[in-house]
Amino acid sequence: MRMPATLIAVATALALAAPAHAKVIPVAAGENAQARLQEALILAEPGDVVELGAGRFTLTDGLSLDVTGVTVRGAGMDATVLDFTGQKGAGEGLLVTSDEVTLRDFAVENTKGDGIKSKGADNIVYYRVRVTWTGGPKETNGAYGIYPVSSTGVLVDGCKVSGASDAGIYVGQSKAITVRYNYVEQSVAGIEIENSRDALVTGNLVTRNTGGILVFDLPNLPVMGGGNVVIRDNLVVGNDTPNFAPKGNIVAGVRRGTGVMVMANDGVMVGRNQFDGNPTTSIMVVSYPLAFADARYNPAPRNVLIGGNRFGRDGYDPQLPGAATLLTAFGGSLPPVLWDGLGDPPKAVDLVNGKALSLNLPKQGAGAEQAKPAPFRLPDSVPMPPAPGASQAVEPRAPAALDLRIQ
Repeated sequence: MRMPATLIAVATALALAAPAHAKVIPVAAGENAQARLQEALILAEPGDVVELGAGRFTLTDGLSLDVTGVTVRGAGMDATVLDFTGQKGAGEGLLVTSDEVTLRDFAVENTKGDGIKSKGADNIVYYRVRVTWTGGPKETNGAYGIYPVSSTGVLVDGCKVSGASDAGIYVGQSKAITVRYNYVEQSVAGIEIENSRDALVTGNLVTRNTGGILVFDLPNLPVMGGGNVVIRDNLVVGNDTPNFAPKGNIVAGVRRGTGVMVMANDGVMVGRNQFDGNPTTSIMVVSYPLAFADARYNPAPRNVLIGGNRFGRDGYDPQLPGAATLLTAFGGSLPPVLWDGLGDPPKAVDLVNGKALSLNLPKQGAGAEQAKPAPFRLPDSVPMPPAPGASQAVEPRAPAALDLRIQ
């Protein structure tokens, strides 16, 4: 006999309920905040809530949490601030290495390294968390604002990041991911999904970054084969900040004014987004441009589908060689889709107008000076095929059980 959906939800909620002995550990701002907060994170037990009071916590070193099932909860992303302006080391502000953790309703400011990093932390939730470098875009800011890596089950919801010198929200080498309803500004990359599978990026506002949303696959990482990513219903506007990434960083090559960039990934849908005010292009689909020796790696984009997006004024100041000639040829602005001419061509689904520019590069690793730009019309396609084992109606996303923690 099949169990009704309501009973399944109740059973799931009961299964996830905090243990009977779970307790709330209050920590107030003020003198010795560093020691008191770190002690609370060490002594917490599964199911406990470390409750941060309103105010500014002045911290001089990074914090760590390695207890399963703990919630760290503040009074609000503008009310509870973990201030790392005086941080002595170069590490992240908060490092989480345990499963089933919920981080919510607080802010992290001015870390020397990443804002919040979770590594190997399955089923982690970031909810209404703010990470800010208050001095604006600087090369010396930390690389990542919110940084889950090597995890299964990631939910990033309602967060705000500003000033990351790599990516505001970066999810790497993970699977079963939802990134939704976030606001990311003044970072090199707004949101980046890298070497990860089964990700949904939806309902976000990315603005004043160098690039809005990036989906990358890179060589020489423990987890390879990123793909099955859906980018839909996002607002990607005014990403016009000059690139301020440190030299040698892969995102240092992102062109100012890129809305969405897909590089060397397999199975990416870009649909129903609103683009406007991105000077180089709305959507860029390219191969990995550097030399590599990783035999597991495919540098070309595959199975990229584009459809149903709305385009405003993009591509009016492309950061490309021969930009003036291109603008003249295309009547003052480039088409909304730019492809480097390598790998599978992106395909059009639904109502996309099909207009694109191909750089017609001769091979992987060729420089832009070898491009032979020409108009290109996206071939038509049926919708993206579902992941193996999934029905066609199922999108990639984080496990539904994570939603219960933010009710």
